[in-house]
Amino acid sequence: MIRKGLFFILACILIESCTVGYSFTGADIPADAKTFSVKTFKLATPMAAANYDIRISESFKDLMLAQTKLDLIEKKGDLQFEGVVTKYESSNAAVSGEEFTTVNRLTISIKVKYINTFEREKNFERVFSRFADYSSSQDFSAVEDQLIEEINDQLTQDIFDASLGAW
Repeated sequence: MIRKGLFFILACILIESCTVGYSFTGADIPADAKTFSVKTFKLATPMAAANYDIRISESFKDLMLAQTKLDLIEKKGDLQFEGVVTKYESSNAAVSGEEFTTVNRLTISIKVKYINTFEREKNFERVFSRFADYSSSQDFSAVEDQLIEEINDQLTQDIFDASLGAW
């Protein structure tokens, strides 16, 4: 019985002394990292919705705050993100047998630069792209906000997974 108690105490001390940067969301965050910064993403396409640059930047900040314990600062965080919206396009996605468009697709692509000041080998610059389909019978302006929200959820999670995902 004393052995089990001693083993339990030693195990607790060992676990407590470890400084691993994992979170319950599966994030692999350097143990010394305390902050992150997100430079407002820029628009490199004239077709983007008004204020889309702010919407995607704020969506990513919200996800980081929800899934990490890092503090958001304005500039030069321990983890830094910046991006450029390179594509914002509504196009035909499916054509019926009579050559009529039945489904349209909104595609958004963002080139993201990630800087990890503690683990430079994890830095990257890469393009993330997602889309959402909508019926051609729907007015694009009537569904655009919903499509943006759906795409932003996917894009921000993709960026998070690529930068901090422990997979």
